[in-house]
Amino acid sequence: MSDFLSRWDDESRPSFTDALKQLAVRALLPGVVLFAVIVGIGFLLTGPFWQFADRENEVNRALQDGRTPTGETVTLFMSSIGNTEYVIGVCLLAVALIWWRTKRWWYAVIPGIAISLQASIFVAAAHVVGRDRPNVERLDPTPPTSSFPSGHVGASTALYTAFALMATRIENPWLRRVVIALCVIAPLSVSYARLYRGAHHVTDIVVGILNGVVCALLAWVYLRRGRGKGAANRAGEVVRSRT
Repeated sequence: MSDFLSRWDDESRPSFTDALKQLAVRALLPGVVLFAVIVGIGFLLTGPFWQFADRENEVNRALQDGRTPTGETVTLFMSSIGNTEYVIGVCLLAVALIWWRTKRWWYAVIPGIAISLQASIFVAAAHVVGRDRPNVERLDPTPPTSSFPSGHVGASTALYTAFALMATRIENPWLRRVVIALCVIAPLSVSYARLYRGAHHVTDIVVGILNGVVCALLAWVYLRRGRGKGAANRAGEVVRSRT
């Protein structure tokens, strides 16, 4: 696990062409497998397991019966964290800031890779599966995509999981824990809000989380890195400067 989290200690600069090739092999191809898995789950829910899927409406009805004005206001904000324009805006700002601070574009683009891969899989899977949304009153206008999987949840999970992985490199332990905690809370808040507001079934949410987490992990490892190479290079430079 430590090697997995410290892999970006290697600060060697890849060529743009090599980075694209590795992205295709190490992220896009596995993404095709993830797409197939998600579509397979969707076909099970709309086919052989339709009775189980139908019972999920009971959860949505229970949440609908328990709605309050305060709950609707709070979940409106929580749901907006997963809106497309919000996710893209936060991602672009983060990529720009990380690129500026680290001077490493190949590291800064990780959140962008995560949400782009997630979005591609979500849009394609939603089109292929075509699952109906829960049979309850929806508090938000829903996009012209099917209920499965949740795009809001997938996008926010991919973005904030990528941020959480990057946050493991924060040296201050208290700041690191706070940032990681916030990155966990954000997609969970979106998940609850989408259920509360009648947009998705429980399994739509679960598979949306799966999509987001896996895409963030694929983005994190999209580029081959040498274990501790950057640290070793810096140590060598110190030794040479002393001699």
